Amino acid sequence: MDRAEHVHERLQARLQAREWSPGRAPAGPLGNDDAVALFRAQCLSRALDRQARHMQKAGQGFYTIGSSGHEGMAAVAWALRPTDPAFLHYRDAAFQIGRAAQVDGQDPARDMLLSFASSSEDPISGGRHKVLGSKALNIPPQTSTIASHLPKAVGAAYAVGLSRRRPPEHQAWPHDSVVMCSFGDASANHSTAQGAINTACWTAYQNVPLPLLLVCEDNGIGISVKTPPGWIEASFAHRPGLRYFACDGLDLFDTARVAKEAADWVRRHRKPAFLHVRTVRLYGHAGADVPTTYLGRDEVEADEANDPLVHSTRLLDVSGALDPDAALAIYRDTVADVARIADEVVTRPRLGDAAEVMAAIIPPARACRPTNGPAPEDRARAFGDLSALDDPQILSRHVNWALTDLMLEHPEILVMGEDVGRKGGVYGVTQKLQARFGPDRVIDTLLDEQSILGLGLGLGQNGFLPIPEIQFLAYLHNAEDQLRGEAATLPFFSNGQYANPMVVRIAGLGYQKGFGGHFHNDNSVAVLRDIPGLILACPSTGADAARMLRECVRLAREEQRVVVFLEPIALYPMRDLHEPGDNGWLTRYPAPGEGIAMGSVGVAGEGTDLAIVTYGNGHYLSRQAQARLQEAGIGVRVIDLRWLSPLPLQEMDRAIAGCDHVLVVDETRRSGGVAEALMTHMAETRHPSFARLTAEDSFVATGPAYAATMPSAQGIEKAALALVRGQG
Repeated sequence: MDRAEHVHERLQARLQAREWSPGRAPAGPLGNDDAVALFRAQCLSRALDRQARHMQKAGQGFYTIGSSGHEGMAAVAWALRPTDPAFLHYRDAAFQIGRAAQVDGQDPARDMLLSFASSSEDPISGGRHKVLGSKALNIPPQTSTIASHLPKAVGAAYAVGLSRRRPPEHQAWPHDSVVMCSFGDASANHSTAQGAINTACWTAYQNVPLPLLLVCEDNGIGISVKTPPGWIEASFAHRPGLRYFACDGLDLFDTARVAKEAADWVRRHRKPAFLHVRTVRLYGHAGADVPTTYLGRDEVEADEANDPLVHSTRLLDVSGALDPDAALAIYRDTVADVARIADEVVTRPRLGDAAEVMAAIIPPARACRPTNGPAPEDRARAFGDLSALDDPQILSRHVNWALTDLMLEHPEILVMGEDVGRKGGVYGVTQKLQARFGPDRVIDTLLDEQSILGLGLGLGQNGFLPIPEIQFLAYLHNAEDQLRGEAATLPFFSNGQYANPMVVRIAGLGYQKGFGGHFHNDNSVAVLRDIPGLILACPSTGADAARMLRECVRLAREEQRVVVFLEPIALYPMRDLHEPGDNGWLTRYPAPGEGIAMGSVGVAGEGTDLAIVTYGNGHYLSRQAQARLQEAGIGVRVIDLRWLSPLPLQEMDRAIAGCDHVLVVDETRRSGGVAEALMTHMAETRHPSFARLTAEDSFVATGPAYAATMPSAQGIEKAALALVRGQG
């Protein structure tokens, strides 16, 4: 008999024999009717865990990480409102079941069984993954097992606090909500969790409203690695800015009492609290896990002896709410009901092909209030002397002005990042924005990219339109899972019911003369290009930057997309194109209503001998090479892709039509770079003559060799001549 069946049989025998585990008398505000309702939620959670294993053995179920031992979380649900957003630990079925009882029309048993069966009728993910979650219950789905949902929970709490002062158009949660976020004791050690909790403390320490209830479910083990006794309390009980509460998760009444105290404290003070819930883990980590391979049998049996359902039955009996025979009947009836529903659920349809699986990668569009652009009087106040807008400007000035116009037009836009406020950004791109719009719309964050993106994620889910800034592309990599594992997956795992609209500005790519080396000149975008659903934009001229940024904001605001706006650092101050003083790269600021649609490319020149396909710094260098090639009698047109994911292949094909040769100029690395996809497309469409010039598979050096590993104007000219003259 496996451990799940052993626990099932022992539970029934103990209830029948009144064989109780020792514990305190029931105390606190939990009434008898509510206590019985929570016990029913606990029984359903347990029965679902057991049924999941039966379904897996029959080849009809696909998830067995259960909640057994954590059933006390039903009492945490009781302590909160169903309108409080909850970002749940994967062992929190009892919480979702407990909350479902607070909202009419819910059927948590069927919903979760549909999820176990990967049925396309699963109401949260549509059969894409077994996740806890419900739009009706304000539980966004989580797939995290390593606490990567904590940063966005901090962001959501900030968004709730801010919504009291600045209610956004698409506000999702009441302004007096408490954001609840749960996780395990092992996950509390993860750098993502540590960073998020530190950010919460840092924020609260400055008296910024942050109504966040962090719930650590401490079962003492992470898969097979034990948590040192006392570690969670020692780590979190005395953190500045964080109020600590602790309860016995095996005691339904104690958990309800302390959870209510914690939730009420957070709601009243608008500050974060840490609720430490003692639990046990029954059955091992998942269905295939045999805990006796790494724990002594006595340890396993000690946890089983502390079965929360046995504790709850004793407490209900002592309180007079329910006698043990009735409790046993509830448990058995629940097991039978779950088995009956499961028999029907496994007959329901599942996803059948790639199109069905991918249907939720891109979230649905939403209706937004129409706008007429920024008001002239508001622009006059923000810009001061408007005559400067008519003069040709550098790229960084265009981005600053575009952000100003967009923030005037859309009050839900917030800019956030390291040094974006008082300093105005490392390169001055956000200069004066904080003076124009205030510190709660232009937010100076602490130095933590995961928390910056998490802030954006949480704000986006509560109706704001966040524009977080990552100072340098190289700094993204310690936080990229916030885009890959959280932002981009949310519509996929919620069947389009949730989305994370945002525009992430990143300064990046190479060619900074003598500054910073690799950490400030990262020329790899592969990590962004292979995230399904993410849009990657890369302007090269100032006017394009303004128009494309407006389109990126439209995509986030109206189509709920996750967009990355990659700004070439070396082109921020660029003025001249061919000769010093020619001002050939300056452009006039486009009127506020002008944009560039996603997928449209730029074309310079009409030559038919050669098309150079490029983007970013490559566009600038290719335009220099274009002039020299035309002097050599070669007709050249330069195509600026502008959009790197998804690549605008159809528009590119139209732009290169009629050209004898195509040269792809790619400043990213030869392996994993943008050129790989373009060359594959050329081969698949059987273009007669094409080649590529890329950066080497190298990091970027500092000093005089800053550009040695990347394409140059001379290198482009040489490669073009070789291709056209058949010398490649």
